[in-house]
Amino acid sequence: MIPAGSLEQGSPAPKAGRGDDKGQQHSVAIRSFALGKTEVTQGQWKAVMGSNPSKFTRCGDDCPVERVSWNHAQEFIQRLNRKTGKTYRLPSDAEWEYACRAGKTNKYCGGEKIGRVAWYESNSGKTTHAVASKQPNAWGLYDMTGNVWEWTQDCHDEDKIGAPGAGSTSTAAACKRRSLRGGSWGSFQQLANSAYRSGYPVKSRAYDVVSRRSDFGLRLAATLP
Repeated sequence: MIPAGSLEQGSPAPKAGRGDDKGQQHSVAIRSFALGKTEVTQGQWKAVMGSNPSKFTRCGDDCPVERVSWNHAQEFIQRLNRKTGKTYRLPSDAEWEYACRAGKTNKYCGGEKIGRVAWYESNSGKTTHAVASKQPNAWGLYDMTGNVWEWTQDCHDEDKIGAPGAGSTSTAAACKRRSLRGGSWGSFQQLANSAYRSGYPVKSRAYDVVSRRSDFGLRLAATLP
């Protein structure tokens, strides 16, 4: 359960080298919501979908599922909701960053030293690793930095100007790109920064194989009553 609060999303304008990939800093109010302690694992995906799209299958059921497109993630969530009677979803971009920061201003989700909290380019051995094998952040969330990029529900807006309040999603009718957060096993340190946002094209379900990369996964969220 993630407590309600507020977030200064993005990074300050005067900060050298910020770039649009981190967005102009702006205040966002966040309602309380639920977020998975870990990324969705290969074992969890198989239990719902009956198959495993991952490249790193030797990593095992406790490793994050990958090679998941945004559309594929939506299909997983729909099946899971039918199976459980719940209403799981992807987090909004603002919810993700708020949960990552956990009330702090650390460079990475859980601390200033990336090696303690993340599997990334310098320590991953070019593969995923079992979830929750690194240090969690202050709210008990694992692998918010590294392991696999995590899809959010939002369209990818370069600077997030006019982002919706209360952490709700930005979903324009003609949304061609969706936001990914957190970096992955293959990311350099600067791409795993708490404020860094990546966008990736989202095609129709029938033509989205291009976005099923071995560093793309997901984490589940849920709205509280």
